[in-house]
Amino acid sequence: MPVKPPERIARDQFLADRHGKTFADVLNEPGTPFDEVLSFFNHAERQQRMEDAEIHHDRAPLAGVVRELESEPVLGRFFETADRRRSTRLRQAIGVLVRLIMERRGWVTTGKKGSLGVRSATGPLSQDHNTGGLALWFIRAERYHRVGGVHFRSTRERCADLGGVGHHRERERTEGGAPAADAGRQP
Repeated sequence: MPVKPPERIARDQFLADRHGKTFADVLNEPGTPFDEVLSFFNHAERQQRMEDAEIHHDRAPLAGVVRELESEPVLGRFFETADRRRSTRLRQAIGVLVRLIMERRGWVTTGKKGSLGVRSATGPLSQDHNTGGLALWFIRAERYHRVGGVHFRSTRERCADLGGVGHHRERERTEGGAPAADAGRQP
């Protein structure tokens, strides 16, 4: 399947958004790599991976690109060295940017968040990064669904159609049959 052209977001388009305009400080603060973030996300292949994260992996779109994003040298340095407030504000602005891209590609937010990482215990001396999970700096990200339907049903929905967990064992017990794998075994 060919990759769709990218949805390119410019600074002025970001600031025209109802949430984007609340991050003018992030765009205008010297040393904050927002232009590098825009450049990163304005690529067709990355945007396709964001959609694929929702479609094929049942993960937030940011999960499709977060490791590559965090490995960008300028962004990695920023997250390592910026104070907690600046780091948080950039991560929130990235969430808005992801929403703009996904909406332009035909997706809407679900109002739910998906996990990207696990933080250690919180406190004044706690780390600002994760200790486990997919991402080092992002804890969670917005989930989306495609306008006009879902590509694949969730495992939970499909399992319910089968009668729940362990449905084949219940059938064996009530129908008196043995599963094919056990048919040739001696007691």
